[in-house]
Amino acid sequence: MDVRELRLVITVDDYEQALVFYRDVLGLAEQAAYEAPNGGRVTLLDAGRATLELADVAQAGYIDEVEVGRRVAGPVRVAFEVTDATGATRRLAAGGAAVIAEPTVTPWNSLNARLTAPDGTQLTLFEELGGSQNCRGSVF
Repeated sequence: MDVRELRLVITVDDYEQALVFYRDVLGLAEQAAYEAPNGGRVTLLDAGRATLELADVAQAGYIDEVEVGRRVAGPVRVAFEVTDATGATRRLAAGGAAVIAEPTVTPWNSLNARLTAPDGTQLTLFEELGGSQNCRGSVF
């Protein structure tokens, strides 16, 4: 498997407080911010070789709805960018992960699958498909 990026996604009750802490206090540079049709918000922060993605509860619900069809994630979900989401999903399932949702194309133009690792950690595998229309403030 060719993992290209790790994103640690943290769902928070107080989005503004978390954003101020991680972006302004800790000093993680803001890479992008998005809003969903349901009012959910997410900000991607540069954490060096990984990305810290803060999502409020509404945004986490929206992502779950897109990727899985229902709310399933807890407060932490680990996301890995891979070059082949379908193949990686098969390999992880063969290695003991439970597939929650098969790879699906998202509104933000990636191919995402949701799994539960054998230790119970919820994972998203995502393959960027290119041509994304995402920009600050766009619906995602």
